Amino acid sequence: MTTALELLQKRRSVKPAELVAPAPTPEQIETLLTIASRVPDHGKLTPWRFIIIDGAARDAAGTIVRDVFKSKNEDADDARLEIERTRFSRAPLVIAVVSAAAPHVKIPEWEQVLSAGAATMNLVTAAHALGFAANWITEWYGYDEEVLKRFGLKPGERIAGFVHIGTAARPPEDRPRPALADIVTHFKA
Repeated sequence: MTTALELLQKRRSVKPAELVAPAPTPEQIETLLTIASRVPDHGKLTPWRFIIIDGAARDAAGTIVRDVFKSKNEDADDARLEIERTRFSRAPLVIAVVSAAAPHVKIPEWEQVLSAGAATMNLVTAAHALGFAANWITEWYGYDEEVLKRFGLKPGERIAGFVHIGTAARPPEDRPRPALADIVTHFKA
């Protein structure tokens, strides 16, 4: 069995709160994003982009999330507002993958969305290949128009995922996976 297959068989998501320093270096982040960019992209449209959220930017992003949450939930208590404020400081690095799918004369939008998903999964897999752990999540703020606007998304852009990256504080536990017999059929002529 190849190392790549072993990696794919063993990859596990790690909860953002269980991701600790160290995070990837700037050179490793460049490697991650280079690998994330090597995905099927019918028409070479590059229908995705990346936003790196690290260092003090994690707190700034969390403040945006808290402020937007508070504006929509005026009765939220301080404990809940603190949860919202720390959304991006749970892991030492967060990379947002932005889907920029748009109508095209030849390339269906669905293919463009799938390309953004493939870029997100490549990012997760590459993080694990470099010895880090990751978690791909969106949560409510990934769909909130005000948050997206304040994060610099353009009209029509969407969050494919926020990939939280760091070092696993402890080995991740596996979870039950579907039995192939339950999810595989054979087409018959």
